[in-house]
Amino acid sequence: MSVRIAILMSGRHGRGSNMQAIAHACASGQIDGRVAVVIGNQPDSPALAKAAEMGLIARAIQSKPGEDAYAETLLAALRAAETDLICLAGYMRKVPDTVVSAYAGRIMNIHAALLPAFGGKGMYGLHAHQAVLDYGAKVSGCTVHFVDESYDTGPIILQMPVAVEENDTAETLAARVLAAEHEAYPRAVSLFASGRLSLDGRRVRIGAE
Repeated sequence: MSVRIAILMSGRHGRGSNMQAIAHACASGQIDGRVAVVIGNQPDSPALAKAAEMGLIARAIQSKPGEDAYAETLLAALRAAETDLICLAGYMRKVPDTVVSAYAGRIMNIHAALLPAFGGKGMYGLHAHQAVLDYGAKVSGCTVHFVDESYDTGPIILQMPVAVEENDTAETLAARVLAAEHEAYPRAVSLFASGRLSLDGRRVRIGAE
C-alpha cells in the first residue's frame, strides 16, 4: 500500500527544491507513495505556489499568534490527509511536540551537514555551510534523520558526504550539498515506503530488499 506523504515548509523565501525532488520521485515510481498535502506557514510562499502549480494540494497554516492553535490545526490537517509520513523540507522551526508524539518514527528531516556536527537551532542554510568552512572541515554533506523533540537530534537514516573544496564559499558548497540532498532524501523516503526502515534504539536499521 503506497504511503501518503505530507511535506511541511516554512518561511516565504524557500525554493521548495526538496519538496519537488520528493514529488518527482513519487511520480516516477522511485517512491511507492504520493504527496497527499504540502503545508506552509506563509500564504505568499513561492514554494507553496510551486506545489500548487505541480498539481499538489497546498495549504497555508499560519503559525502565529497562538502556538497551541497552530499545533492543533496542523495536526488536524495531517490527519485529514491520512498522512503516513511527514517530510520536512525547508521547515525552519521546531515541530510541535503534539505532532512529534502523534507521528513518532514517521517524521523525516534533511539537514545540510553531517550530523551530529553543525546542527542545532540556527544552523540552517548558508549558516551551516559557513560554519563548516570556518571550522576547516574537509568533508561536509547532508543527513536525513527522523525528527524528535529537539533540533537535529533524531536517529540518522542516511548520510551522503560532499568534499569541501579549497576555494569553496558557503554558496558553492551549498550548491553541491543541495544536489546530494535531492538524491538522499527521496532514497530515504523510498526506504520508508518499502518498509525497510526499523529503529533499534538510536540506530536506524535498513532491511534487505
